[in-house]
Amino acid sequence: MHVYAKPVILLAIAAMAYLGSVVNYRWTEVNAYHGPHEINFFRGNGITLPLSDNGYFMGSGKCDGCHGFDETQHANVNELGHDISPITMWRASMMANSAKDPFWRAKVSHEVTVNPQHQEALEDKCTSCHAPMGRYSHVEFNLGSYGISDLENDSLGLDGVSCLACHKQSPQGLGSNHSGDLNFIGAPVAFGPFEKPFEPPMQELVGLAPTYGEHINDAGICAGCHTLLTNSVDLNGNFTGQTFVEQATYHEWLNSAYDDGQSNATTCQGCHMPRIDEGVVISANYLILFPRQPYAKHELVGGNSFMLKLMKNNISSLGIAATEEHFDSTIARTENMLKHQTMNLDLDLMTFDNDTAYFEVRLENLAGHKFPSGYPARRAFLEFVVLTQTGDTLFKSGVLNPSYGINGQNADFEPHYNIIKAEDQAQIYELVMGDVNGNVTTVLERAFQPLKDNRLAPLGFSTLHSVYDTTMIVGNATVDPDFNFDGFEGSGTDVVHYHVGLNGYNGTLKVVSRVYYQSAPRKWMQEMFSHTTTAINTFKAMYDNADHTPVLVAADSIMNISVVTSVPNRGSEFAVYPNPTTDGVVKITGTGKVDAVKVYTLSGKLVANYARIPSKGIELPKSAGVYYVRIESTRSSVFRIVRL
Repeated sequence: MHVYAKPVILLAIAAMAYLGSVVNYRWTEVNAYHGPHEINFFRGNGITLPLSDNGYFMGSGKCDGCHGFDETQHANVNELGHDISPITMWRASMMANSAKDPFWRAKVSHEVTVNPQHQEALEDKCTSCHAPMGRYSHVEFNLGSYGISDLENDSLGLDGVSCLACHKQSPQGLGSNHSGDLNFIGAPVAFGPFEKPFEPPMQELVGLAPTYGEHINDAGICAGCHTLLTNSVDLNGNFTGQTFVEQATYHEWLNSAYDDGQSNATTCQGCHMPRIDEGVVISANYLILFPRQPYAKHELVGGNSFMLKLMKNNISSLGIAATEEHFDSTIARTENMLKHQTMNLDLDLMTFDNDTAYFEVRLENLAGHKFPSGYPARRAFLEFVVLTQTGDTLFKSGVLNPSYGINGQNADFEPHYNIIKAEDQAQIYELVMGDVNGNVTTVLERAFQPLKDNRLAPLGFSTLHSVYDTTMIVGNATVDPDFNFDGFEGSGTDVVHYHVGLNGYNGTLKVVSRVYYQSAPRKWMQEMFSHTTTAINTFKAMYDNADHTPVLVAADSIMNISVVTSVPNRGSEFAVYPNPTTDGVVKITGTGKVDAVKVYTLSGKLVANYARIPSKGIELPKSAGVYYVRIESTRSSVFRIVRL
């Protein structure tokens, strides 16, 4: 024991000296006794995350030591021993890389190119959310506006939506702030969700006081950046005095059943930072700590797997502090959310009549806001394909071409449809921006009026809600009797009706319907790519080399439908009753010779076959639904029967 006392004391003194140098590290890294590369070397883990500390904000590297990967697997792991540390799960997210996002950089450059006289205000506003710690450090220290040139040399700004960008937010004005207006506590604190936090390590090692903050679980934490109103300008760059709602994800959530005004509301964090009930030790290096629960996993994923893949392929050139493996995990979680937590899709055959098949596709939004939501480039579209038994295409709508555009879509924009009868009609769910002349624009400053907004509303969405002015439905969807209405307003659904001409076809059909999601469609990029700047050219090169395959969100199909339109329904020599039937028994009367009586489900499956008309009537299956009764005779007839 005594043999090791002196080395331990020396090690403690050295550690205190090192920690003192880290704590005293302030505004510019060049003034630090040890630079960031030296400090990373001393820490021994090559974290590549910024250790900057300007006395107001700190970089994520300061948090990594306790809230990152724990090599001992004591802290920040689940019951299976898997690393679920906040830093690990966050570092390959869109939030972590918001300031390095090449699409965002290109779009800021695009806006400045169109209206160069607004550069200072544009960059200062855009960095409020994409580089909040850099921008609000300028506010705190009265350094003036914050632009892209400031960001390029500021590791705190480049840290994106980092730890303190959320955990230092004040409860003041929570939920009422928007457009990048954020309130931060001046004191060196970090708010967390657990009462009675263990304070000494964070206070002594990084100079922050861990503080219980009930508001950290409030959806209002997200409101300041996920509700954005822009000041509209005309084509000459003159302000019109009007504002445009570029995105209002937080308000969409307010206008939903997920915000019930009670403590059990499903908040943004409830989906994007899913809780686990098992206890988790939340800080490494301290065996005395007891587990806390519920534990919020800092997954922070949305639906933008396209940009995550693009950034993964350009880690080095973008200076991203995450590995390909980190991105793979984040991409998998993103696409899992899109495929399993976003939408239900149901495809039904309704009837045959006059050489036409009638189908309905019902979409149900499962998200707590519109889908798609957020940045206006995003869109979802409905693919609908009818194939013959030999695999030939009888009808198609919403099918992608080799350039990942949608076949038949209008040059400006595709209107919302309740009924689709032609192949050049496609259902696309999107926000379309219009300028002062009513023309489509993708220049955010020129957005003056929405020309279309048929993005699927969330459950509980109401046109009478107080925030409907920022979450409006626009265009043909406002007169669609099925849009957000399924016997009541706020269903969060839409039903698209397809009328498919069969052109005398006899045989079986296969019908497939799919919903795809694109976060950065090429059509939306065209206006920006018509300009040339370093940022635009950099992004375009990455974009052209990216995988543009859209994400399949939901699908349904009907296999082997028997076409029964070669005989008429009208003028039949038979009658079938009662219709609807409550007990499943229906009678058939008539004088014609009967060769067979067959009963089909909506999907075309044969479920009953009679050689003659039974005297007691035919019996439908026990399941309620719609069935087809086909009476084969000299003049065959088909009847659509409803079983209650």
